[in-house]
Amino acid sequence: MDIEDLRTFVEVADAGGVTAAARRLGVSKSIVSRRLHRIEEELGVQLLARTTRGAALTEAGATFRDHAARVCAEMDEARETILPTGHLRGRLRVAAPLTFGPTHFAPVLAEMARRHPELHVHACYSDRFVDLVSEGYDCAIRVGYLQGSNLIAKRVGPMYGKLVASPGYIKAHGAPETPDEIVEHQALMQGTETWQFENGNEVVTVHPQGRFKADNGVALAAAAAAGLGVARLPDCVTHDHIVSGELVPIMTRYPPPAAGAYVVRPRGQHPERKVRVLTDLLIEYFGKPPHLAQSGHRSRPREG
Repeated sequence: MDIEDLRTFVEVADAGGVTAAARRLGVSKSIVSRRLHRIEEELGVQLLARTTRGAALTEAGATFRDHAARVCAEMDEARETILPTGHLRGRLRVAAPLTFGPTHFAPVLAEMARRHPELHVHACYSDRFVDLVSEGYDCAIRVGYLQGSNLIAKRVGPMYGKLVASPGYIKAHGAPETPDEIVEHQALMQGTETWQFENGNEVVTVHPQGRFKADNGVALAAAAAAGLGVARLPDCVTHDHIVSGELVPIMTRYPPPAAGAYVVRPRGQHPERKVRVLTDLLIEYFGKPPHLAQSGHRSRPREG
């Protein structure tokens, strides 16, 4: 039985259909269908029940899926054992934030693909928190303050931010001088989040209010530059706006606590080597000053 056929079956089972699995694998739906047909023909049982919404596992399919996934994982581990040191192959599917991804993380992923010519890198840029397991990602790069989850996270670098507003907003409404004054201002937020600020060794939490919300830091910076309110944003988003004078740092005596950039992955016994290599490369790239402090492109990592 062909290992790629097994991988395809596992992808279809996890994705819930041929179309989604084909998109994950980067192949046509007809190729996925042929691979599934070969497995079912060889086993002599139906593994998937096709429905109008996709495909559901039969009882035999549910049992076979777990065995097939273990075989694929063991084959990957065996390949890694015999491959030359540093050599990677296969596919790395990674989710990255849209706000920072194209400018800060895309160069790292490109460098990883350059160093490993047989590795297929599939990156998805979105500020939506993807479900790594159900959507078939090996890992994700996330930034900010991580909430508790069932994922394993590895910090790859710090991230600093500040509270900002436009000169026009400050002229019209003034600027908060202490955290408790923020509730008197229009806050530009991603949702209903709380904001934290450092006051010496103490962390002060506030619950801002505002009428303008967006799930993207660049959009919030643009709203702040337009004078709609105050925003708490990472330095790499506000740097150019501050240099140009469109935004001004405010309430600087109470900086937000340092956040971070993380590689997160589903729980398992051991991370795949391709995820470990990406994590190490990101640490090399962002683990030293100026971190994620400025916009624009950082220099490339040292060549491996």
